[in-house]
Amino acid sequence: MDKKPIILFDGVCNLCNKAVQTVIKHDPQGKFLFASLQSGEGQKLLQQFQLPVNNFTSFVLIQSGNVYTKSTGALKVAKQINGWWQLLYIFIVVPKFIRDPVYNWIANNRYKWFGKKDECMIPATELKARFL
Repeated sequence: MDKKPIILFDGVCNLCNKAVQTVIKHDPQGKFLFASLQSGEGQKLLQQFQLPVNNFTSFVLIQSGNVYTKSTGALKVAKQINGWWQLLYIFIVVPKFIRDPVYNWIANNRYKWFGKKDECMIPATELKARFL
Protein backbone atom coordinates (compact mmCIF):
# COMPACT_ATOMS: atom_id res chain seq x y z
CA MET A 1 0.00 0.00 0.00
CA ASP A 2 1.18 3.48 -0.79
CA LYS A 3 2.59 5.43 2.16
CA LYS A 4 0.47 8.46 1.30
CA PRO A 5 -2.45 9.27 3.61
CA ILE A 6 -5.77 7.96 2.32
CA ILE A 7 -9.09 9.73 2.74
CA LEU A 8 -12.23 7.58 2.60
CA PHE A 9 -15.44 9.49 1.94
CA ASP A 10 -19.10 8.94 1.07
CA GLY A 11 -18.97 8.93 -2.72
CA VAL A 12 -22.60 9.91 -3.27
CA CYS A 13 -22.68 12.77 -0.74
CA ASN A 14 -22.48 16.25 -2.29
CA LEU A 15 -20.92 17.72 0.86
CA CYS A 16 -18.32 14.94 0.98
CA ASN A 17 -17.48 15.37 -2.70
CA LYS A 18 -17.07 19.13 -2.17
CA ALA A 19 -14.74 18.40 0.76
CA VAL A 20 -12.64 16.12 -1.47
CA GLN A 21 -12.47 18.82 -4.16
CA THR A 22 -11.38 21.31 -1.49
CA VAL A 23 -8.61 19.01 -0.29
CA ILE A 24 -7.43 18.46 -3.88
CA LYS A 25 -7.38 22.21 -4.51
CA HIS A 26 -5.38 22.92 -1.35
CA ASP A 27 -3.04 19.92 -1.67
CA PRO A 28 -0.89 20.89 -4.66
CA GLN A 29 1.80 18.37 -3.70
CA GLY A 30 -0.75 15.58 -4.05
CA LYS A 31 0.03 14.02 -0.68
CA PHE A 32 -3.49 12.60 -0.18
CA LEU A 33 -5.09 9.67 -1.98
CA PHE A 34 -8.86 9.11 -2.04
CA ALA A 35 -11.39 6.30 -2.19
CA SER A 36 -15.11 6.30 -1.70
CA LEU A 37 -16.37 4.23 1.20
CA GLN A 38 -18.59 2.35 -1.25
CA SER A 39 -15.77 1.37 -3.64
CA GLY A 40 -14.01 -1.98 -3.62
CA GLU A 41 -10.80 -0.37 -2.34
CA GLY A 42 -12.72 1.58 0.29
CA GLN A 43 -14.47 -1.56 1.47
CA LYS A 44 -11.16 -3.46 1.67
CA LEU A 45 -9.61 -0.69 3.76
CA LEU A 46 -12.62 -0.56 6.07
CA GLN A 47 -12.35 -4.32 6.62
CA GLN A 48 -8.58 -4.14 7.08
CA PHE A 49 -9.00 -1.58 9.86
CA GLN A 50 -12.07 -3.32 11.32
CA LEU A 51 -14.44 -0.45 10.57
CA PRO A 52 -18.11 -0.90 9.61
CA VAL A 53 -18.47 -1.57 5.88
CA ASN A 54 -22.10 -0.46 5.59
CA ASN A 55 -22.07 2.82 7.53
CA PHE A 56 -21.08 5.70 5.26
CA THR A 57 -21.49 8.55 7.76
CA SER A 58 -17.84 8.82 8.79
CA PHE A 59 -14.98 10.59 7.14
CA VAL A 60 -11.94 8.31 7.50
CA LEU A 61 -8.27 9.25 7.33
CA ILE A 62 -5.71 6.44 7.17
CA GLN A 63 -2.23 7.77 7.83
CA SER A 64 0.99 6.07 8.98
CA GLY A 65 -0.94 2.92 9.91
CA ASN A 66 -3.40 4.85 12.08
CA VAL A 67 -7.09 5.43 11.47
CA TYR A 68 -8.79 8.71 12.32
CA THR A 69 -12.54 9.06 11.92
CA LYS A 70 -15.17 11.76 12.08
CA SER A 71 -14.03 15.13 13.43
CA THR A 72 -10.51 13.95 14.28
CA GLY A 73 -9.90 12.74 10.73
CA ALA A 74 -11.29 15.92 9.21
CA LEU A 75 -9.23 18.16 11.49
CA LYS A 76 -6.03 16.21 10.82
CA VAL A 77 -6.59 16.68 7.08
CA ALA A 78 -7.31 20.40 7.53
CA LYS A 79 -4.00 20.77 9.35
CA GLN A 80 -2.11 19.30 6.37
CA ILE A 81 -3.56 21.30 3.47
CA ASN A 82 -2.65 24.81 2.39
CA GLY A 83 -4.53 27.96 3.31
CA TRP A 84 -6.67 29.06 6.19
CA TRP A 85 -8.01 25.51 6.57
CA GLN A 86 -5.04 24.81 8.86
CA LEU A 87 -6.57 27.18 11.41
CA LEU A 88 -9.44 24.74 11.94
CA TYR A 89 -7.02 22.39 13.67
CA ILE A 90 -7.35 24.56 16.78
CA PHE A 91 -10.65 22.70 17.37
CA ILE A 92 -8.66 19.54 18.15
CA VAL A 93 -8.45 20.94 21.72
CA VAL A 94 -12.22 20.51 22.01
CA PRO A 95 -12.81 17.06 23.48
CA LYS A 96 -13.90 14.39 21.01
CA PHE A 97 -17.06 13.72 23.04
CA ILE A 98 -18.13 17.28 22.14
CA ARG A 99 -16.75 17.44 18.57
CA ASP A 100 -18.15 14.14 17.34
CA PRO A 101 -21.82 14.83 18.24
CA VAL A 102 -21.57 18.03 16.16
CA TYR A 103 -19.94 15.99 13.37
CA ASN A 104 -22.71 13.35 13.67
CA TRP A 105 -25.44 15.99 13.49
CA ILE A 106 -23.99 17.34 10.23
CA ALA A 107 -23.38 13.81 8.87
CA ASN A 108 -26.94 12.75 9.67
CA ASN A 109 -28.39 15.78 7.85
CA ARG A 110 -25.93 16.11 4.95
CA TYR A 111 -28.19 14.58 2.28
CA LYS A 112 -31.11 16.78 3.35
CA TRP A 113 -29.00 19.95 3.40
CA PHE A 114 -26.59 19.34 0.50
CA GLY A 115 -28.20 16.55 -1.54
CA LYS A 116 -26.71 13.39 -2.94
CA LYS A 117 -25.83 11.83 -6.26
CA ASP A 118 -27.21 8.59 -7.66
CA GLU A 119 -23.70 7.18 -7.99
CA CYS A 120 -20.15 7.91 -6.88
CA MET A 121 -18.27 10.68 -8.64
CA ILE A 122 -15.84 9.77 -11.39
CA PRO A 123 -12.59 11.72 -11.03
CA ALA A 124 -11.32 13.84 -13.92
CA THR A 125 -8.61 12.17 -15.99
CA GLU A 126 -5.84 14.28 -14.46
CA LEU A 127 -6.93 13.22 -10.95
CA LYS A 128 -7.44 9.48 -11.51
CA ALA A 129 -3.99 8.62 -10.11
CA ARG A 130 -5.07 10.08 -6.76
CA PHE A 131 -8.10 7.78 -6.46
CA LEU A 132 -7.75 4.14 -5.44
